[in-house]
Amino acid sequence: MTGAPASAETRQIGIYDCLILVVDDTDFNRTLITAMLRQAGFRRIQHAVDGIDALRKIGDELPDLVILDIVMPGLDGFEVCRHLRADPRFSDLPVLVQTALSNTEDRNKAFQLGTTDLITKPIDRNELLARVRIHLENRVLIQDLQLYRARLESELGMAREMYNHLLPTPALFDQIGRDSGVRIRHHTAVSSELGGDLWGIIPLSERRFGLYLLDMTGTGVSAALNAFRMHTVLHELAPLAGDPSRFLGEVNARAVDLFESGERVSVIYGVIDPMIGTFTYATAAAGRPILLQCGNRVAELGDSDGASVGESGGSVFPARVLPFGPGARLLLYNNAVAAALPVECISSAPEALAELAAPALGSPTLVEACARVTSALARVVGDRPREDMTLIFLAKEAFQSPRAKAAS
Repeated sequence: MTGAPASAETRQIGIYDCLILVVDDTDFNRTLITAMLRQAGFRRIQHAVDGIDALRKIGDELPDLVILDIVMPGLDGFEVCRHLRADPRFSDLPVLVQTALSNTEDRNKAFQLGTTDLITKPIDRNELLARVRIHLENRVLIQDLQLYRARLESELGMAREMYNHLLPTPALFDQIGRDSGVRIRHHTAVSSELGGDLWGIIPLSERRFGLYLLDMTGTGVSAALNAFRMHTVLHELAPLAGDPSRFLGEVNARAVDLFESGERVSVIYGVIDPMIGTFTYATAAAGRPILLQCGNRVAELGDSDGASVGESGGSVFPARVLPFGPGARLLLYNNAVAAALPVECISSAPEALAELAAPALGSPTLVEACARVTSALARVVGDRPREDMTLIFLAKEAFQSPRAKAAS
């Protein structure tokens, strides 16, 4: 993880290497200001003899601060400010205007045109140095924060890309559809922060497959890294994935030693058996699965029990079974979905979500069902949730053997 921005002491040292451009048509004034700055320790100072010369030099090499005279022949200080602020490249360039103007209207005009600060003539050394230091410190701080933000956004972007690579592929969806008659769709509403939720599929024998959805506590890179670690653990334990209760118990035993104190993960893991038409699952502080049977208008809620994974090495995760026959629709979701719903307590969130989702789950196609559920949810919680919200939709078609499919 990238370190924090530099300390105040480091910034104070760094200002003496900043580039300062002194713009004045009088040689004596340029020499005087330069002498004051060099005596104070500033090492990089350039000069411009008028407004046109100033704009040319600023375009060639961007200074960190400009000390600008107002009254100059040709292009005066007012016009220099106007040109600078009209160019996005120089919109935040500090400009200290040195002026003997005492007229309030002229001073107001200077600020309206984008002057950062004023220095009165005749120039007082202490005033000059104080204003130069504070504006350069602000400049260095802003640049430091911008660089830090760019690095952070780059790291978050890489984490997002890693997350996307861990998700099941469309090719796997197609293979499962051909083998088991189960169609899968998913939807993620991305928040402004990187989340620690992840889901995936573990292929099993006899056309079965396992499906997990996990949600780490907290947000940010640390939560995402823990989710990636859990992905590794889940797939290392794939030989046990046919038994949800045992599988989740072994995952928990690994996680207790993997996580730092206070870190937890909610998990639902289930096995779809298309031959007998069941969804056998175990949960660890996860949302209750929502099932809509063919021909029904009211959704059925599964159970949710078991402590969070990583909370205790002795936790037990009993297996539950829901029917998942032809025409059934199943909705799984992470805890962020339940937390975003406007309900009085989190325990009533599954009922609220089931009531919201049931009409849409009965749509003719799974694609339409997914679109209608997510649209209805967005109307309730908004398009930009506080944490990533993940929903997984499964639909069971009438099962056909490979020979029957080929014949059709």
